[in-house]
Amino acid sequence: MKKITIAKGDGIGPEIMDATIKILEAAKARIEWEEIQVGERVYLSGNSSGIDKNAWESIRRNKVFLKAPITTPQGGGYKSLNVTMRKSLGLYANVRPCNSFHPFVKTKHPHMDVVIIRENEEDLYAGIEHQQTDEVVQCLKLITRPGCEKIVRYAFEYAKLYGRKRVSCFVKDNIMKHTDGLFHQVFKEIAQEYPELESDAWIIDIGAARLADTPEMFDVVVLPNLYGDVVSDITAQISGSVGLAGSSNIGESCAMFEAIHGSAPDIAGQNVANPSGLLRGAVMMLNHIGQQDIAEKIINAWACTIEDGIHTADIYKEGISKQKVGTDAFADAVIERLGKRPHHIKSETFSKDVKLNLPAYKRKPKSVKVLKGVDVFVDWDGTKVDELANQLKNLESDIKLSMITNRGVKVWPEGFEETFCTDHWRCRFEVENGHPAKKESIPQALSKALEIGIDVIKTENLYEFDGVRGYSLGQGQ
Repeated sequence: MKKITIAKGDGIGPEIMDATIKILEAAKARIEWEEIQVGERVYLSGNSSGIDKNAWESIRRNKVFLKAPITTPQGGGYKSLNVTMRKSLGLYANVRPCNSFHPFVKTKHPHMDVVIIRENEEDLYAGIEHQQTDEVVQCLKLITRPGCEKIVRYAFEYAKLYGRKRVSCFVKDNIMKHTDGLFHQVFKEIAQEYPELESDAWIIDIGAARLADTPEMFDVVVLPNLYGDVVSDITAQISGSVGLAGSSNIGESCAMFEAIHGSAPDIAGQNVANPSGLLRGAVMMLNHIGQQDIAEKIINAWACTIEDGIHTADIYKEGISKQKVGTDAFADAVIERLGKRPHHIKSETFSKDVKLNLPAYKRKPKSVKVLKGVDVFVDWDGTKVDELANQLKNLESDIKLSMITNRGVKVWPEGFEETFCTDHWRCRFEVENGHPAKKESIPQALSKALEIGIDVIKTENLYEFDGVRGYSLGQGQ
């Protein structure tokens, strides 16, 4: 018997979890449950994280967590519990299989079978935000080489293990050349280690458009966090319904399994919710803990139920469906079909003792890092940028004022009067002779700025790594 942690969550969560547990027990899953409370009730008790110490201990002790959807209260500075758990437990890989069940669930894409593998720990989901001036707030997009290598290698290993043929990468490195550029570079490096698999890379906008229009083009898609969140929901919806999709969140020691949809409080307690997403997440959990026999029994019984037209309201269609049922009746229908296999939907046979080959990350030799200057960000509500430039020249030493941008666009020197400017200015100081900048020049410049009343709100040092510029140019530079 394997002990796992469960949370029934909020909204429709308790209903779909009870239905899922009922099916697991009927299928004789070799599982013991340890229930914890997370989500809205914990938030409103005064715990801004939505989870308490005892719940954390249960998850970390059992290593496997089956979670129903939760509600994060609006306002009040509450942080997303899903993001907190994924990052705190190192659940770096979010895996969302999205395939159609034509003709039993209506879809425009009857042959799609795509797996979205989303990086789960970094990118804009670091949640590091600041208001810097009256008019400007910022959010830091953090992309790391270890994070890229782990998720990209996971995608290729997943494709290899499950007999997939191609891995595609979606990025926006024509604009974000350093962050998305790193993700793409790592993708190209790791792809060379898997010559038996096809690989390609797409700019996220056209990639997402093609995926929405012609999902049959894709097999496994790996993406940074934010893109993965958006694209996985789109992919699930065009397959038939977001309500059918489950997901796994995999780390080196812990794993969390869930439906991809939210808590749907508007239909809570009405016995109409579709438990399929959470049930399919539970099937992924069974595979993860080595109970492939039970996983196979449940997913095939579920497919038989869908084939037989026994559908909940979210997927019920006149002329396709045969019987509209509630949450409980749907669970009973799955249980009645345990041991059966579908005739039209693909029958699943899961291999035992499957394991991805995921070596530990090895840090590369340290680069030669050379200081080349500093970006000084200034809160200034003037309009004539030449006046600001004249003040900033008082900060010069071996580092000279080379550029001022506003919202990333170069406005000095030789800016355009048509460019709209806010009160947030990036002022770049760089060495001119190719030599390293003196480290003491930066605090000296900041001290001088304080003396003459320049409101510095942040700085970013400018470096070269092995002779390669590690910072972006200004737009128009």
